[in-house]
Amino acid sequence: MESRTGKRAAAEKGKRADSGRPRPSLTPRLIVEACLALMDAEGADALTFRRIGAQLGADPAALNRHFRNKDDLLLSVADHLLEEGIEGFEPSGDWRQTLRRLFIRMRKVYLSHPRAAVLVTVRITRRPAEMRVVEMILTALSDAGFPPEQAVRHCRALVDFLLARSCMDATHCTLDAQTRRGDESAWSGEYAAVPAATHPHIAAAAPYLASVDDDANFHLALDLMLDAIAARAPGRD
Repeated sequence: MESRTGKRAAAEKGKRADSGRPRPSLTPRLIVEACLALMDAEGADALTFRRIGAQLGADPAALNRHFRNKDDLLLSVADHLLEEGIEGFEPSGDWRQTLRRLFIRMRKVYLSHPRAAVLVTVRITRRPAEMRVVEMILTALSDAGFPPEQAVRHCRALVDFLLARSCMDATHCTLDAQTRRGDESAWSGEYAAVPAATHPHIAAAAPYLASVDDDANFHLALDLMLDAIAARAPGRD
């Protein structure tokens, strides 16, 4: 009679044969990527060790060998997005262009994973990719002439703007289609119908309110901040 151990081994062998290949070994990166894929598809409710383990074909308890808890995993997802944003990025010789290119890249990454961005843009990862990003920003601001204390203040203002705007745009992306259409049509609907007698400036601007593009508006706001920082740079005449 076949032993229980033999039956288990045969079952595992059968599973591998059914899939055509053995399951990959769990690594922190593999777990983070599976977590991000689940969040992209289903949102924050999918962020459980049970669901991630099921997707990877692994015992959920095995994830604890790499992450202490769900929050530890979420912070790693946040850092993974930062790593994605700076992959292949090289600072230029101009501090302003470095910051502009970096921030545009980071917003693009967040909007490619909006359900994750809603959660992670409010967190501090204290992990390698985040530290590389902070180092890049502080280096650029140092190149602009700011001493450390002022560089930190301007860094925080820039980063807070990026994260707040990215979170807002990502949240909009996660709304259902009907709600998004309702919000977007408000500029050409309700706002266009506001009477000039009570709201003269809205009425005068109504033809233009619906024409604002989110990407172009982000670029404008970023340039306004960079203009202000350049104007405050030490040594500027």
